[in-house]
Amino acid sequence: MTAPAPTASRQLIYIPDVASTRFYAGALAKLSVLQYFVAEAAVIGAWAGREPYSRRTGYISDLGALGCGEFSGRDVCSPAHLLMNASFVVQGIGMMVGALLLSATVIGVAARAGVRLAVAPGKRPTSASAFAARSLTVTAGAGTVIVGLVPEDAGSNWHLAGALMYFAAGGLALTLIGWLWRRQSPLGWVILACGAVSLAALITGGVTEMQVPEPGTLERLMGYPVTIGTAAVGLVVAQRVRQERVALKAARAQAGAARSTGTAGPIG
Repeated sequence: MTAPAPTASRQLIYIPDVASTRFYAGALAKLSVLQYFVAEAAVIGAWAGREPYSRRTGYISDLGALGCGEFSGRDVCSPAHLLMNASFVVQGIGMMVGALLLSATVIGVAARAGVRLAVAPGKRPTSASAFAARSLTVTAGAGTVIVGLVPEDAGSNWHLAGALMYFAAGGLALTLIGWLWRRQSPLGWVILACGAVSLAALITGGVTEMQVPEPGTLERLMGYPVTIGTAAVGLVVAQRVRQERVALKAARAQAGAARSTGTAGPIG
């Protein structure tokens, strides 16, 4: 009596090409979001309202308002609004490009060397959490692009929709990546904390309808962690790509030296 044939359930190990230039470019795109802090500081320095701008009480979107005057009960005048809105757009493009260049597979293994993905034969390697984080990052990036293209005083609800996309999707994306990386890199906990703080501030803002003593502080607790966390993701991936490139270069040099030694042996 013959034994039953073995089933084809054996898993394969997938090793992505982490050293790819594409992934390095994606990491740099995510790091580019840090330009926002430079632009915001410059725009605040150019503020021309009756009262000095305060990060504690002033809304971020006031810095991108097109006109000078009263808006929603606030005195707004931002002569450098073009710089602020351009920064929003550049930040969003950086997030989207970074998410599109970094595959879900690479996000799944980027935080620690040696991490591999087990996949069934014939299936595409992926991580559900990493794929969701990638999609959410694209959504968040699109949101902040909308914020830059449609300033708060442009008379459209798209500005608010874009801001909510950025805060909510950005916070969720970082929470997923941070949870995925929490045991792989110390920065995983930082990224997780960024996502949690952003989402907690967003919920607080929704419950209170932003009627708090320092609405500017609350809004920045929604937005700043997304920018910082996104840059941290880019840093982790950039470091991993560099490590893989250094290791690959060393392996090639060693292989070349071995071939050279083998062909230059003594003649008997």
